[in-house]
Amino acid sequence: MDVRKVKKLIELLEESGCISEIEIHEGEESIRISRATQATADQQTTAASLPPAATAAAATATPPSDDDATADHKDDSRAIVKSPMVGTFYRAANPTTKPFVKVGDRVQKGQSLCIIEAMKTMNQIESQYTGTVKEIFVDNGDPIEYGQDLFAIESA
Repeated sequence: MDVRKVKKLIELLEESGCISEIEIHEGEESIRISRATQATADQQTTAASLPPAATAAAATATPPSDDDATADHKDDSRAIVKSPMVGTFYRAANPTTKPFVKVGDRVQKGQSLCIIEAMKTMNQIESQYTGTVKEIFVDNGDPIEYGQDLFAIESA
């Protein structure tokens, strides 16, 4: 494989904010270039808890600011977990297992709440709060948008 092509691939990877890995096959030769970041290492650690059938990368929801809370869900004692990405919402790791959480469950910070599938990658969403799940705003299998309300968690 031509060194210039390899350098060009590296440049493309560095310039792209969303691509973390490139793999090219040319005849019998192949090359894989990946960008390792702290976020990638964190995602790989969390991904180990997903079932083998899921290609996993973890993502965490960011705590909402007061401006982010919608009027429909605004309650001083409740924190709203919002979607960190566009994708498909799943309450369980696969169709035959029980949901990660249900209304009334007590959750700890860092506990898995759901999975969002985005571009055939399963992203485990963790709670940024400790408390009780008071409401789940989306149904299993629903398409969701970035910033959409997913869960209401009442502080302990």
